[in-house]
Amino acid sequence: MIPFEYLEHTADVKFRAYGVTPEEMLSNAAAALFKTMVDPATVQILETWKVELEAPELEDLAYQWLSEIVFLFETESAVFASFRVQLRQNGSWKLAAEIGGERIDLKRHAFENEVKAITMHQFQIKKNEKNDLWCIQVILDV
Repeated sequence: MIPFEYLEHTADVKFRAYGVTPEEMLSNAAAALFKTMVDPATVQILETWKVELEAPELEDLAYQWLSEIVFLFETESAVFASFRVQLRQNGSWKLAAEIGGERIDLKRHAFENEVKAITMHQFQIKKNEKNDLWCIQVILDV
């Protein structure tokens, strides 16, 4: 299984991320999001950030999760390379995650794209019944 793939899109960045579990899918989506901005091989895990979110639907939670990563990038001046996600569902979906990375070092971190926002256009999560994989599709406003 590939963790994610980039798809053709005229102006923005579009990707699909996969996982055996929803947690793996969301972790791979975060990795795909961040790889559009900076090469993860240049990022050292020197600090961790904790994220806790809750939403009534998994799609809402996924949107919040990816938006939170962009927010942390902007407010913490940090780049990320590891994403550990735990989910619970008890009426609503709850996410507890730990993101690993470091503060931006312009000598080592060359930026490919600036992600302005996660869009809701064509945003969707599906579980493929044939191969039992979870899939999220995302378009990033760059």
